[in-house]
Formats: sequence, C-alpha cells, structure tokens
Amino acid sequence: LHMGKTMKEDLTVVVKHIKQLYPPEFNVFSTYAELYHNYFASQAKKNAESHLEDKDIYLLLSWVHNIYPKDMRKDHVLAEELEKVKLGSLLPSSLSKELEKKYLDSEEATIKNSLSKCLDKEVQRWKEDKEPEKLNGHFQSELLAIFVIQSIYSGQKRAKDISAAVGEELSRRLWQELPVFLRSYKDAFEDFKEKSKKHHHYKPILIASVNNCWNFRDYVEKNMAENDDNKASILSTLGDIENSGFDVLLQQLFAQLKPIYKRFTENKWDCSNEIMNEIIKTTSKHISEFRTLKDPFYHAIVEKIHARLVKEYIVRLLKRRVSLKTPAQQQNLAQSISKNAADLEAFCTSNGSQATWLNSALPKLAEIIRLQDLGAIKIEVATLATTYPDIRKKHLEAFLCIKANLSRGELKSILGYLADSTASTSPRAPLFSNINVS
Repeated sequence: LHMGKTMKEDLTVVVKHIKQLYPPEFNVFSTYAELYHNYFASQAKKNAESHLEDKDIYLLLSWVHNIYPKDMRKDHVLAEELEKVKLGSLLPSSLSKELEKKYLDSEEATIKNSLSKCLDKEVQRWKEDKEPEKLNGHFQSELLAIFVIQSIYSGQKRAKDISAAVGEELSRRLWQELPVFLRSYKDAFEDFKEKSKKHHHYKPILIASVNNCWNFRDYVEKNMAENDDNKASILSTLGDIENSGFDVLLQQLFAQLKPIYKRFTENKWDCSNEIMNEIIKTTSKHISEFRTLKDPFYHAIVEKIHARLVKEYIVRLLKRRVSLKTPAQQQNLAQSISKNAADLEAFCTSNGSQATWLNSALPKLAEIIRLQDLGAIKIEVATLATTYPDIRKKHLEAFLCIKANLSRGELKSILGYLADSTASTSPRAPLFSNINVS
C-alpha cells in the first residue's frame, strides 16, 4: 500500500511539474514510470516467492489483477502517459498462475469445510427434537440453506473481485461442490428419517427439511446455466429429498384409506357416496397438517394425494368383483361413479390440486359403463386412450368385466381398437401404468 501510494503520488508530480522541465526526447515520465514499476514488480515477486498466508495471497492477487492495473494505471492524471509506456504485469504469468491455484485450492477447501460443519450443526438440531420455527405458517429450517448459499455467493464474489477468470474458475469448482454437499444432506436426511420415527416433532422436522429444498432450488434455477450438468444433478437430488419426505408424510393417510376403498367392491358399489364421503373426510384431516409445507410443495403433495385417490378408485373398478348384465344396472353404477368423481374433483380442487389431467379419468370410465352402442363405446375408449396413453389391454379387459352383456366378439373388437390406438404413444403423466391387474 505504501509503495502504491508513493508511486502514484510521485508520478503525479512528474506529470504535473517535472515532465515539462525536460526536452520531449528525454521521455522523462517513461524513465520514472519504468523505474518505479520495476522496483514495485521486484518486491511483488519477492513476496510471491515467500511463504504467504491465504489472506496475503488474496491481497497480492488483488494488486496484480485489480488495484495496480485499474486503480493506479487508469488514474485520470496518469492514464494517458502510462498508456505510452506499456508497463507489464506486477508478476510473471507463471508466478501469477501459481498464486491463483493456491488461492483457488485454499478457498475451495475452506468453503467445503464450512459447509460440512454447517450440515453437522443442522443434523444436531434435528436430533434435539425441537419444533422448527414457522414463517408465514410454514415450518422452516433455513439457516442451512442461507449459510450455504451465502458461502458460495461470497466466495464467488471475492474471486471475481480478483479477476473474471479467477471468479469463473472458483464458480465452476463450487458448482461441482454443491451437488456433493446436497448428496450428503440427502444421506443425513434419510438417516434421520429412518432412525428418528419416535421423535415427538418428527413430521415438523421432515417438513422443515423439505421446505429447505426450495431455497436451494430457487437459487440454482436463477444462477446456473440450463446446460450445466451440475444443475440437473442438483435438481435431481433435491427432487429425491422432497419425494422421500412426501412418502413418509403420506404413509399414514394411505394406510387409513386402503380398507375404506376395499368397501366399494365388498359392498358391490352400494353406498358408494357414503364411502366417498368417508374417504374425503379422512383425507381432509391429513391435508391440514400439510399446509405447513411451502406452497410449491403443498401443491405437489396435494397432487400426489389427488393421483392416489383416483388411482385407488380405478383399482377397485378393475377387481372383476362386479358383473352387471342389464343396461339399467350399468346406468346406476355409471351415475354413482360420476357422482363420486365430481365429489373427488371438487374436494381436490378446493384444496389446491392443479392436477386437472386426472379429472376426466373416472367420468370417461363411467361413460363406457353407461353406453350400450358398440360404436359409441369404441369412440369413448379411443378418447380415454388418447387422454391416458398408458392404459393397456389388460386394464380395459378387467374393467369391461363390469359390462357382462358384451359378447366375446364385441369385447375382442373393443380391445383390438385400444391396442391399435396406444401402440406408439407414451404417457405425459402415468396413471394406469401404476396399476397392476391381477
């Protein structure tokens, strides 16, 4: 700092007061500038070759890349004259590269170590079994995400302040480190999930940990390039954590719903409205606790519930337990299914499900049961297969057992039509492919 200040002040005196006392051919400013520069560079080289602490390496690199070329040599009084002199860098390129590598290695190791310690503290907080704080009604455990993101951002900014190239290299290294860290977070989350089920605040801690993923997801979406392989890896790991949390949160609900759904076929679809009301009532009790998830995750878990409710209903329709021979019987069942479907859709929509693609599945199946004209049934089957291209012949065959008045030829004709229409399509979102037909 002393050398830099002296050089700047002395060369300013040369420009303002001394230069005009000499003939132009003396190049007196050039002589002064080169002498000062050479001395400054020799001292910088001497320092660079000695043992330096990390903060000293950072300061020396800042002088080489930033302070000396930008603050001093671009000074409004000196810039024009220094441009003519063409002074080189304070350090030889090889020595500068060596310092940059030392700085990058040290900074990467420091940030990596601090992230590891932060994760250890987060795990310790989980083990303390305290209810997480709430922010806007959502359980939060945001210290981890905030610390990690700030550590990466601060490291990138410090490196960028040295030079754009150094900043890019550290960013590249840290973008590789983030997926490694998140995999460690995922492992710690899975360990807690399996070993801490008897914790009093087990579910709130899981919810807070899932909510944590949103900060990482938001940061990565905004700051990483789409074609960066690390981005895909990070988002995949976050998705694994989120879905793993959802699976645990939904376990109890789905276990309670299973025996209720069985009653549809046990009762031959009598009292189906009462059964659907019980399904909705049971689900409603659980949905209230899921509102402590951040909005994107709340919508995601409600859509999972929506898909499960529709799927389980279809599973019961494919059980081959009901065989109706008359159009009137089929008409009554179709009406019951339509009513159940409307109630289910209204419930899920009112609770925030945006999975509108599920809404037509049950009404279309009801319509197939209601229709008696073979041509009309085929058209409805084709529409169903277009909407849900993962439906297969085995699904439709099991479902059509309900229509006991179809002849073997008619059944074969309908099934053949389905096989043709689904041969080359793949599902946008799976529904029937998740259903096994016994």
